[in-house]
Amino acid sequence: MLNVGAITEGFVLDHIQAGQSLPLYYDLKLDQLDCCVAIIRNARSNKMGKKDILKVECDIDNLDLDVLGFIDHNITVNIIKGEKIVEKRKLRLPQEIKNVIRCKNPRCITSIEQELDQIFLLTDEKTETYRCKYCEEKYQGRKRVG
Repeated sequence: MLNVGAITEGFVLDHIQAGQSLPLYYDLKLDQLDCCVAIIRNARSNKMGKKDILKVECDIDNLDLDVLGFIDHNITVNIIKGEKIVEKRKLRLPQEIKNVIRCKNPRCITSIEQELDQIFLLTDEKTETYRCKYCEEKYQGRKRVG
């Protein structure tokens, strides 16, 4: 039996698609934080069959919920204080994402002006489609930061 200790203060990301916890770890830049992180892969789940879980012992303010919502808005965020869940947050698709994906249009101003923020706006929630704020280039597909 696997035993992962309780978190005193931090957060738990639950209902991550099986096998996606390690890429998510890097997408959220958790590797750059000096905190304890437990990655649980392929845990049994009644709801999903298998799931991954990330347990992170650091302040929730270190987590960018917009990036997390963009990557997978079905993940549940459990906030832990005093070893107890004090809040559960449901994620949603963010209306605007900044510097998460890059515009692929070579004629976009963001391709020329490197210091300009890459801003995408949600245009269709059903299809999870975003468009570049500057050139209207469409982005839809797999949610990986890059």
